[in-house]
Amino acid sequence: MEKLNFVRDGVMKLPPGFRFHPTDEELVVQYLRRKVLSCPLPASIIPEVDVCKSDPWDLPGDSGQERYFFSTREAKYPNGNRSNRATGNGYWKATGIDKQIVTSRGNKVVGMKKTLVFYRGKPPHGSRTDWIMHEYRLVDATESTIWQKKNSTQTVMEDWVICRIFLKKRGTKHDEEMTKSYNCEKVGSVGENGPVFYDFLGKERTDLNLIPVSSSSGSSGVTEISSHESSDHEESSSCYSFSSIRRKPLA
Repeated sequence: MEKLNFVRDGVMKLPPGFRFHPTDEELVVQYLRRKVLSCPLPASIIPEVDVCKSDPWDLPGDSGQERYFFSTREAKYPNGNRSNRATGNGYWKATGIDKQIVTSRGNKVVGMKKTLVFYRGKPPHGSRTDWIMHEYRLVDATESTIWQKKNSTQTVMEDWVICRIFLKKRGTKHDEEMTKSYNCEKVGSVGENGPVFYDFLGKERTDLNLIPVSSSSGSSGVTEISSHESSDHEESSSCYSFSSIRRKPLA
């Protein structure tokens, strides 16, 4: 069977319509573990690149897409275990705690995933960017070391990792929270001449009839809002306790 090779000039090249979306388990077991043991890979699809020799935007491939690289970790100090993650114009800084990668069958821990954020400048005064890296490593090299001793033809293992690098998309969760906060402030705000209500597009509504609704608890804070136009469509707001807002159906 011909070996599949999708790496050209250090860049992943897939046929049109194909995408590379491996799970964490697949990255560790099928690619990283095989790479460390010098076993054949399912496909030559992840290029070998020293990710810390370049800034993230200068790495091979499309910077607008997720990119995967085999890389080796360079020790920051001769007698230490800390990795040197400084680049030409910044550095990668670890954030949060490492996540365990477990197998889907048996729940065996096979690897660890470290999340890093890229900072421009020099530590500790660098400026945070939206570049994110997930660094995958094997959880324990004991099995690999035993296997290596049984195969005298194997060379000394390199400290391989897989790096998944991508640009974080801004605005998704933040914009939702800002919109919700905006609606909470707008709906039911009080003006000089009494309550002022807005529709869900932020436009002031003056055609709403406010009809008090009695409550068994005696609270007067629950208000029913209904327009002169009728409709079966109902919408609710989590900011205040309103009944349905009836609107004229579209033609």
